[in-house]
Amino acid sequence: MSMMKSGNQPRLPSHESLLLDYVRKLEKHRKNRAAVHVHLSALNPQNRREHHVRIAANTFENLVKQLMGQIFVLSNTDMIFIYKETCQDDVESSIVKLRFLFSDDPLFSEDAPGRGEFATWYHLSKDYDKLLGQAQGMVREEEERRALDQVKAAPNAAAGAPRKGNPLTPQVLARVEDALNQADLSNHLRRQAVCAVVGKAPPQPVFNELFISIGDLRDTLLPSVNLASSPWLFQNLTETLDRRVLAMLNKHDDRTLSGDISINLNVATLLSPEFLVFDDNIKTGARGTIVLELQKIDIFADPGAFLFARDFAHDRSYRVCIDGVNWQTLPFMRRDRLGVDMVKLIWDPDMTGGAAGEQTLESIKRIGPQRMILCRVDDQRAIDWGQSAGITMFQGRFVEQLLAEEAKRRGGATLRRRR
Repeated sequence: MSMMKSGNQPRLPSHESLLLDYVRKLEKHRKNRAAVHVHLSALNPQNRREHHVRIAANTFENLVKQLMGQIFVLSNTDMIFIYKETCQDDVESSIVKLRFLFSDDPLFSEDAPGRGEFATWYHLSKDYDKLLGQAQGMVREEEERRALDQVKAAPNAAAGAPRKGNPLTPQVLARVEDALNQADLSNHLRRQAVCAVVGKAPPQPVFNELFISIGDLRDTLLPSVNLASSPWLFQNLTETLDRRVLAMLNKHDDRTLSGDISINLNVATLLSPEFLVFDDNIKTGARGTIVLELQKIDIFADPGAFLFARDFAHDRSYRVCIDGVNWQTLPFMRRDRLGVDMVKLIWDPDMTGGAAGEQTLESIKRIGPQRMILCRVDDQRAIDWGQSAGITMFQGRFVEQLLAEEAKRRGGATLRRRR
């Protein structure tokens, strides 16, 4: 296929064009071939960022390596995977994984219009013309979009249109990481307690989560940078922050190493030399009181690495908690199969009634309410609902407020006794 040119610069063919070319070549080889169109463009924008698309495409990587199919990632973030029907079960399993990965998206809610239109299937022995027409339409739409972008680019370049913050580029990230490695981040280290709240008794701290305040850090080191411009690079930034937190905890005069803490880590950090240094500095017997919090997305980004990290953590007697779980994702969390100790559920008033409430309560019962932490608790209603579901551990601003009030009350009582 000859490449189209814009001015004197060659323009690479779009994935839409490559898809159309591939489909045309299959005209005489359509028997025992199939395709699936994954509609990532139907998801909310925050669920189809660069790293989400990468993870989704990697789901089919093994089949591509085995020469069982070919993946095309389109300009609108949709994906089309064309494959041999002999691997149908593997492809369907991949779609199940993707549905799980994006299960918190409104597309999968019970009352969402068009629910279930996440994947469209084609059997080329009978649907070839349909797929061909679809590919031809995609090429036309992409060519129109490119032409429109060229028209829009000229006035914007001349006028120097302002941006909402500078983009997070690899060069900017390198400078920021250098600054992070030299800066004193102790002022940005925050602690938030996970507390046991039973009945009307005051909250009792179980352990403290240690984390870097991204908001404060951005205001200090990155006031002019738009972190949302590249989630993939931002992931690298969080790994650097993980290492800096571990470095601070590695100070021998830091009493937090005695235990009763939790730290948020990427799987890559958990498998890094920095974590081994941290592990060497842990006092004997303290590992059992330290919780390592891993994000839900880490499970799917590299399942093998996640399982290895989990086994390593358990071998060293740490406890593992899956963070970032909401009520839409909770039904897919099989704590026993994942082999984790705890699951953090994000409080949401939407999960308190109707079908969502019943589904959430059933999931909590299956996981075990004693293994659940209800986080982002901002009011008494969250605690009341959590307690009614059997949950006894809570975290959030309202819990911190209750702790402060209890400390103030005890301080006043002590002062009165001394008088």
